Amino acid sequence: MNREELVAAARTAQERAYAPYSHYRVGAALLTATGKVFTGTNIENASYSLTICAERVALFCAVLAGERHFECLAITSSGRGRLSPCGACLQVLAEFAPSLQIIISTATGELEQYSLREMLPYAFSLETESKS
Repeated sequence: MNREELVAAARTAQERAYAPYSHYRVGAALLTATGKVFTGTNIENASYSLTICAERVALFCAVLAGERHFECLAITSSGRGRLSPCGACLQVLAEFAPSLQIIISTATGELEQYSLREMLPYAFSLETESKS
């Protein structure tokens, strides 16, 4: 699957967002090492702390399906500003895929690509913690 196809899958997921409070719709598409794609969208709640991000929805669906190795994550949004995964999503992704590539698509379709390590250079891990 190429970058554009992965971004298109994220855009499709974005259309299913439940965002009645922020109206900020996010879609994510996660490519596994086996070539499968799992999508997610943000799901808001009136109690904001109970909201879940699109990136974690995609990851949790993949883990539920038995996947544990991931190559690339595409993220799209309805916003016009710069999109970035939140710290919680980056940390959860680091648990499974420290070498993950992340493609961010702006509302106008411009693509930016980063490594997870670039976005979260000091991720917490039990390996790192046990060496302290």
